[in-house]
Amino acid sequence: MTRFFSTLAAIALAAPVLADGATTYAFDGSFEDATFGVESAIVGRGLVIDYVSHTGEMLNRTGGDVGSSAELFESADIFLFCSAVLSRKVMEADPMNIAYCPYGIFVAEQGGEVMVGYRNMPDGPMQEVQALLDDIAREAVGE
Repeated sequence: MTRFFSTLAAIALAAPVLADGATTYAFDGSFEDATFGVESAIVGRGLVIDYVSHTGEMLNRTGGDVGSSAELFESADIFLFCSAVLSRKVMEADPMNIAYCPYGIFVAEQGGEVMVGYRNMPDGPMQEVQALLDDIAREAVGE
């Protein structure tokens, strides 16, 4: 019976959470390990990370300036990158798909829980980009 519950717990950790336009995966480890996993998964596909937005640091630093004392994340980074091949393909299908580029994978720690995720893409050609984002996120969390 213990094996059954262990299996259920592993399945629950691996299951994506779909909420408010994003897909997230729980990461069993530290924020630093998750960011390393995301970076490795992106670079391992021959893609270049254009920028890492340290969103968590910015929110924590500016909270008081905007009249808030709420800590939203202990840490949160967004890795921004593009794929020349995939971007050309989706923009040839519809040049307005430029609105979704660059693509982003985020790592966030909230309440001691670390997650890896991405913004969901619209139906149509952008689903190929979403598949890439999902592959990267799953690899980063160890699936």
